[in-house]
Amino acid sequence: MLAVGFHPALGFGITLSDASIPALIKINWGADMDFTLPPEIEDLRQRTRAFIETHVLPLEADSENFSEHENIPLARLAPVQAQARKAGLWAPQSPKDYGGMGLPIVAWAAIYEEAARSLFGPLSINCAAPDDGNMNLLSRAGTPAQKEWWLRPLVEGKVKSAFAMTEPAPGGGSDPGMMRTHAERKNGKWVIRGRKWFITGAAAAAHFVVIARTSDDKRRGLTAFLHHRDQPGWRIVRRIEIMGPEEHGGHCELEYDGLEVADENILLGVGDGLKCTQIRLGPARLTHCMRWLGQAKRCMEIAQDYVSKREGFGIKLADRESVQIKLGQVAQRIQIGRLLTIHAAWKLDQGDRARKEVSMAKVHVADTLHEAADTAIQLNGARGYSKDTILEWIYRAARAARLVDGASEVHNMVLARFLREEGRDFWSWSAGKRV
Repeated sequence: MLAVGFHPALGFGITLSDASIPALIKINWGADMDFTLPPEIEDLRQRTRAFIETHVLPLEADSENFSEHENIPLARLAPVQAQARKAGLWAPQSPKDYGGMGLPIVAWAAIYEEAARSLFGPLSINCAAPDDGNMNLLSRAGTPAQKEWWLRPLVEGKVKSAFAMTEPAPGGGSDPGMMRTHAERKNGKWVIRGRKWFITGAAAAAHFVVIARTSDDKRRGLTAFLHHRDQPGWRIVRRIEIMGPEEHGGHCELEYDGLEVADENILLGVGDGLKCTQIRLGPARLTHCMRWLGQAKRCMEIAQDYVSKREGFGIKLADRESVQIKLGQVAQRIQIGRLLTIHAAWKLDQGDRARKEVSMAKVHVADTLHEAADTAIQLNGARGYSKDTILEWIYRAARAARLVDGASEVHNMVLARFLREEGRDFWSWSAGKRV
């Protein structure tokens, strides 16, 4: 249980009832602005860093551990996940009652960033996409029975999940109003027909959330349904090959051809599908940013280590002004991204949807990840372009960052709309709830 408060002099505070979790997270909006993590969260951050260093990076360093999809098989990660549970670092974003750590979103930022120092760190502590977004949605929108059936196995790491929303043209992509997959009420159940694609993790998932149209109402025309992998009436058409390394379960095209779903497996209610997507996508976009920042920092670590040792024409690369400028620019952009992300996280913890804050973070951090990987490859020379480092893996994966969970252009359109509507108040310091 947590309580959120705001004091004009002291700033915001998140009070948690469990003694094992920090008693207070605050930013002081006074003469001294304090972004210091409370001791308990700093301890979790440090322990996460040590865990990744000890248990995950060695797996990542051995190419023999990689599957044909350039990922580490789940079975090979299972012992590491067991260690994470033992270390008390499991599912920081999920409710304690269902096996998670129950931390506020501002705390996720610190832990996710450290976990993502390795590409397989988030999965090792069960905070990887798309599962973390689905866990958050189920924890906030599910009934007690739905949480027990659909959420608990996810938090415990017994199953994987997928969120089936995106459709091929002319269906819904960034605009959910174009959704063509539909659900019709027949004989006491909902019968779903339609096509989805680029559904992350679908080939490995057991639990699915599928968004389908149930009416033509612009605000209440969509509904979120839960279904299991073993139910008839749907299939994976293909696993779509992509330019970069794949998530576990890939990115799949799905066909729904008569899947039947009972009323008890509707999230919130009929017509609440858009609300469910809003609940899910804001925090999910922000957790992408948290992980990307960890990857961007890893790129800088590799670059810094190399230029500090490599000499050419009688001087170390690190002592060249051109190299220093490149590193300084990226370091600055990473820190800006961290501030945007933590601000958006704070807003979400206040109960605000933080739409413009999340959009700003998402656009900036996606660009920053690409810049960090590109810069690190350039400074490492041919070594960076090879598979001797993880840089080329990150570089290919980074290209997707400007597309997933809303293309950068869409988020910039959102920001432009807020600017038009709010004018000078666009830059307000207010913590007021925006619905």
